Amino acid sequence: MTAKLYAMTCGRLVGRLKDMIEGEDGSVALPIPAFLIEHAKGRALFDTGMHPQCRTDAASRLGGQVARIFGFEHYGAEDDIASRLQSIDRNPGKVDYIVNSHLHFDHAGGNELVPNATMVVQKREWQAANDPELAAKVGFFKADFDHGHPVKQVDGEHDLFGDGSVICLPTYGHTPGHQSLKVRTEKGEVVLTGDACYFCRTLRERRLPRFVFDRTEMLASLDRLETLEKGGARLVFGHDPDFWKDVPQAPAPLF
Repeated sequence: MTAKLYAMTCGRLVGRLKDMIEGEDGSVALPIPAFLIEHAKGRALFDTGMHPQCRTDAASRLGGQVARIFGFEHYGAEDDIASRLQSIDRNPGKVDYIVNSHLHFDHAGGNELVPNATMVVQKREWQAANDPELAAKVGFFKADFDHGHPVKQVDGEHDLFGDGSVICLPTYGHTPGHQSLKVRTEKGEVVLTGDACYFCRTLRERRLPRFVFDRTEMLASLDRLETLEKGGARLVFGHDPDFWKDVPQAPAPLF
């Protein structure tokens, strides 16, 4: 079996380049990706972007420190996940699964807009998010993920549809339980790296972001992604503005 894979850019977030990759400076407009996976057994999203409140009152939602670090001026009224799905004639209420790479606000903030899905997260990510002290350290906000969705906690690799076409891959390090997603399409395997690999340069040069939960685990995850790439998988990098210039947008297939 194969699955159909579509990319959606859910706005852009302006950040400091030094926070994204060691040794750099200046600002960068980071694409905020979400992906739609359509399979004979159901429909899934990999990440959901930001909540619409980030456009109007990011400080109240995320706290003053986060709002000072990031700029939300490139997050428009049509950029939330519900609007992006509706623009391609997909009903947000008919999504079966949300696979969150992790629970940061730019990856899980749109979960609330996809009301009937089951969340699929790594067990250690869910545990960290529900530990107040650890959640504060890592930068998790309950407003992003606590909306009464059924939650499937997985431990390591997980076969979403049971046929090997969509596999959750543990790529820990950026957060305690970060996961990437491997999708088998008609044109071959694609790995959606999430924040395990912000930029192509992150992989090639092993220059990590400034804020990392576990550097050793993140470097090991980069090794795993590199092995997958050498085995023929195409990697889709999390927030690379140069890479995303050429990413086909839904309703065109990703590859």
